[in-house]
Amino acid sequence: MRSHPMLRRLNYLLSEHPSVVGFRWSHAQSWGATWAFLFSFISFYFAVSVTLHLLLLLFRHRTRPVPLGPLPALHSLVMSLISAATLAGTLASAAAEIRDTRWLWGRTRTPIQWLLCFPLGTRPSGRVFFWSYIFYLSRYLHVIRTFFTILRRRKLSLFHLFANSIPMVMSFLWLEFSQSFQVLEIVFTTFTYSIVYGYRFWTELGLPTASFPLVANIQIILLGLNLICHCGVLFLQVWGGGCNGIGAWAFNSVINGAFLFMFLNSLVRMRWIRRKAMESNGKID
Repeated sequence: MRSHPMLRRLNYLLSEHPSVVGFRWSHAQSWGATWAFLFSFISFYFAVSVTLHLLLLLFRHRTRPVPLGPLPALHSLVMSLISAATLAGTLASAAAEIRDTRWLWGRTRTPIQWLLCFPLGTRPSGRVFFWSYIFYLSRYLHVIRTFFTILRRRKLSLFHLFANSIPMVMSFLWLEFSQSFQVLEIVFTTFTYSIVYGYRFWTELGLPTASFPLVANIQIILLGLNLICHCGVLFLQVWGGGCNGIGAWAFNSVINGAFLFMFLNSLVRMRWIRRKAMESNGKID
């Protein structure tokens, strides 16, 4: 059964275009592909955030947010569309890579094993690494939301700064060391961001919000899926003959564990504060 011409054209753009198939991660040719650039940008990000926060404290009243107009809504829309495109491209490219290279695996590897554990010697080139690079670049757009938060709410949280910097480092390591598990990580994350940013765009337009903490619940589901898949990677590393980029994977696992602890600690604290506020209101009434 032949697919529709529009679908064939879309699949070509996502997984068969020469720019996608011929991609190669290169320090000399890929923008932002050096350690110096990565840490210079993160330092710049911290410095600008702190400076902006201090300037607002000095020259603007604490309770008066800076009007931003449609900028937050536009940013959410752009991020949602980029996430959706990266999700579609990653899925199409992963399917194409499995189709083209599966004959090399023999009986030693299944598609799910390949998604969790790249064979030793894998190089950062080709379809899935193209979309990994697009995901890496999108992390630089993601941090713009920090400035919206500072200008609107007048708050600056070191946890927030670190939480936005960590994905930059992690996605850089994916490319630098051809790290295993990155395909599923990108799929989970871009699926989450396409919903979360779409929801934020919806609320920025003044439309009704969800009656439950949508963003927090989706993040919890994402963390749970990551934990299950990390166990799968560890199993394949120990009993499956080894996975490429396992050192970077271990480092990312430690970072993910620390982030999970901070996220759950922040979530519990917020719920405790909300519960105390509700109890206080009940006593007043």
